[in-house]
Amino acid sequence: MIERYSRPEMAAIWSQATKYRIWFEIEAHGCDALADLGVIPTEAAKTIWDKGGAAEFDVARIDEIEREVKHDVIAFLTHLAEFIGDDARFVHQGFTSSDILDTTLSVQLARATDLLLVGMDRVLAALKTRAEEHKHTITIGRSHGIHAEPTTMGVKLARFYAEFARGRARLVTAREEIAVCAISGAIGTFANIDPTVEAHVAEKMGLAIEPVSSQVIPRDRHAAYFAALGVIASSIENIAVEVRHLQRTEVLEAEEYFSKGQKGSSAMPHKRNPILTENLTGLARLVRMAVIPAMENVALWHERDISHSSVERGIAPDTTIHLDFALHRLAGMIEKLMIYPDKMKANMDRLGGLHNSQRVLLALTQAGEQRESAYRLVQRNAMKVWEMFRADGTAGDGTFRDLLHQDADVTALLSSAQIDAMFNDDYHLKHVDTIFERVFS
Repeated sequence: MIERYSRPEMAAIWSQATKYRIWFEIEAHGCDALADLGVIPTEAAKTIWDKGGAAEFDVARIDEIEREVKHDVIAFLTHLAEFIGDDARFVHQGFTSSDILDTTLSVQLARATDLLLVGMDRVLAALKTRAEEHKHTITIGRSHGIHAEPTTMGVKLARFYAEFARGRARLVTAREEIAVCAISGAIGTFANIDPTVEAHVAEKMGLAIEPVSSQVIPRDRHAAYFAALGVIASSIENIAVEVRHLQRTEVLEAEEYFSKGQKGSSAMPHKRNPILTENLTGLARLVRMAVIPAMENVALWHERDISHSSVERGIAPDTTIHLDFALHRLAGMIEKLMIYPDKMKANMDRLGGLHNSQRVLLALTQAGEQRESAYRLVQRNAMKVWEMFRADGTAGDGTFRDLLHQDADVTALLSSAQIDAMFNDDYHLKHVDTIFERVFS
């Protein structure tokens, strides 16, 4: 966990103090259920809540005990007994360590996911606002990095909105799958603890019940959870890379907000670098690197081993903390993103209307020309424009249309009015409303 990339709300979920408080609550709720069954005295359960609930667990003291006993749960229970006294013997009746550790991890991941959903909602709100703002802001679409046909900045942002809406749905599903409780004792057979204890703890901790835990909660749940986070991270990078490309000096159709007093380079005062989106790309890599270890945690020896433990102690806090930070950084970037419609239009027009080449191709085929020969007719004029652009950096307004008017093979099939009609850019935007209705309805 790097403080630079942590928000306090998320970091607090993974603090030692929070973890030990959850451990205590699981044990204490279990004692209530055991008291109802008559396994332990009701007064003992009350004492455990009263004294343990008021306790300020000493992390340093627990660490000190652990150095001796070499077991974290035993160290905690030993420290808890220092507060509770004789009734501490009724704590952890029939439990095994994994009951506490796995159920606690479920609680922490569920709480972390609730914060991640807040971040997702902020991103979605920002994308929707900016998409509607630039619904009809025309810009060139690019395939393979090369000018293709026009789209709008709003459609670009609507596409990202739809992607994040899918990501949010996956995150909701992942939360449902990970938020399970296992209080089934050694090897998960309930031999020394009644299943009603598990049901009681699950209800109190806001969890579902793991149907069969084999002492540990099956790690396919965790693998699916971290995979969902990895996909969201990739979606973050998808937006980040787009903005980074749009901010390139040669393009400059959009730009991260550059605040008063901000500096872009220690050496070059003119620099305005896309530092937020570059940072988001890096954070996305950190989140995704948890996916493979989470997958590898699925295959444990027999009913359990602890090969997953060290992995999860790292990836659970780090991944949720980094993704939480990235979501809010992304939302802020989108909210303040500088968008330059005039530059978009200028860039689109630099190729002299070549973005209408498919319209001309289709018109020629509809006029009776075979597709292959129609393609050659359009391409030979388009390549002349391309060569002008390559030589001068611009093909000039109307160049492609002018060449088509001068090509006898084209004019034999299409009238001047038909050619001119194919250079109306509104043609490309006629279904933008349909796209928006599909995305935002």
